[in-house]
Amino acid sequence: MSVRKLIPALSTFVVLILGTFSAIQAVAAGDAQAGKLLIAACSACHGQDGATGLDPTYPNLAGQNEKYLTRQLLMIQDGTRQVALMAGQLIGKTEQNIADMAAYYARLPGKKAQAEGDDEAIANATMIFRAGVARKGVAACSACHSPNGLGNDQAGFPRLSGQPTGYTIAQLTAYRESTRKTDDDFSGMMRDVAEGLTDTEIAQLADYIRGLY
Repeated sequence: MSVRKLIPALSTFVVLILGTFSAIQAVAAGDAQAGKLLIAACSACHGQDGATGLDPTYPNLAGQNEKYLTRQLLMIQDGTRQVALMAGQLIGKTEQNIADMAAYYARLPGKKAQAEGDDEAIANATMIFRAGVARKGVAACSACHSPNGLGNDQAGFPRLSGQPTGYTIAQLTAYRESTRKTDDDFSGMMRDVAEGLTDTEIAQLADYIRGLY
C-alpha cells in the first residue's frame, strides 16, 4: 500500500486542493457564446446536445465541469492524454478557443440516466462511492466528486453522473492500468483509487454513477 493511502481521505482531499488550486485558477475563463461557434465538428461524435454520443465509450460533455474539461482538452492537444480520435480535432485551437468550447458545454444541461444493476450490485457500488473500501485503501468517490456525482467546480473535479457506463469503465480501467495518467497534478489520486478495484467493482460503480443526479 502506498504512503498516500495511509493518509485519511479527507486530509488527502484538503492537501490536494490547496496544492493545486493556484494551477487550476490559471486556466483561462471561457466564453460560452464564442464556444458555440467552435463545436460543429464535436457534435458529430458527442451529439448536438453534448450528451448523445455515437459510441458508449464517448463521454457526455454537457454539464461537465468547465475547468476539468478545459484541462483535459489541453492535455489531449499536447499529447499528455492520448486520445487519437480527438487530437486532430484540436489542431489550431488556441487555449482561449478550448476554454470557450469548455464553457459552452458546461452550460448545457447534463444528461440524466438510470442505473440498471440489481439490488446487490447497486448496494455494493453505493458503499464504494460513498465510503470507499478501507481494507484496500480505496477512498470514497464522493469525497471529490460530491455525493450526487456532480463533481467540484472550484477544484476542477469532473461531473460523473450521467456518463455512459462504457466510458466510465474504460477510464477507471485505464487509471488502474496506468495507461491514463492525467492525475499527476493530484498526486496520482485516481490511480491509487482505481488500482484497488476489480473489474466487477468498476462495472458496478460505472452503472451506479450513471444513475446519479
